[in-house]
Amino acid sequence: MTTLLLIAGAYLIGSLSFAVIVSRTMGLPDPRSFGSGNPGATNVLRTGRKLAAGLTLLGDALKGWVAVMAARTLATQLDLPPGVVLLAAMAVFIGHLYPVFFRFRGGKGVATALGVLTALDPWLGLACLATWLAVAAVFRISSLSALVAAVLAPVYAGLLMGWGDQAIAVLVITLLLVYRHKSNLIKLVNGEEKRIGQKT
Repeated sequence: MTTLLLIAGAYLIGSLSFAVIVSRTMGLPDPRSFGSGNPGATNVLRTGRKLAAGLTLLGDALKGWVAVMAARTLATQLDLPPGVVLLAAMAVFIGHLYPVFFRFRGGKGVATALGVLTALDPWLGLACLATWLAVAAVFRISSLSALVAAVLAPVYAGLLMGWGDQAIAVLVITLLLVYRHKSNLIKLVNGEEKRIGQKT
């Protein structure tokens, strides 16, 4: 029961869509109603409000980190199996993708995945962030940067943490993230994907 409550708590934390929360607080349009329709930092940036986009990015990343770190702390205190932390990591990510508070219309999970991976291993998060930044600097396309970083994440995880349960959990997150970017993949192939900062 304790394990289920912990996983449910992680999912609920993930369901806090900061793109929607920040936009409402700052009087901006619902990010699901314009641009890509994705409630994430990149789409919020299309409003021209860098602060709103930054707060969205920070909030979505932080909730992933908090959920995993809280699960790790509670697992230690309550003598729960270490696999609970990995389940919580996947739960908070799924909560972001399919948030119960926002009719299951969530984001694509890039920032939340970064927070989760950083909590699992800071070097893993740093490697993925460096990959995103390098690809973004060259191509200026957020989705491409995210996809490249996501595909490499399980490889980084295996090299840093071993090819066990942790790498498998990261692979699950990668597969979900790639699936959520299926429309972006089509646009990338067709040369129609918007660049970072492009409003429409």
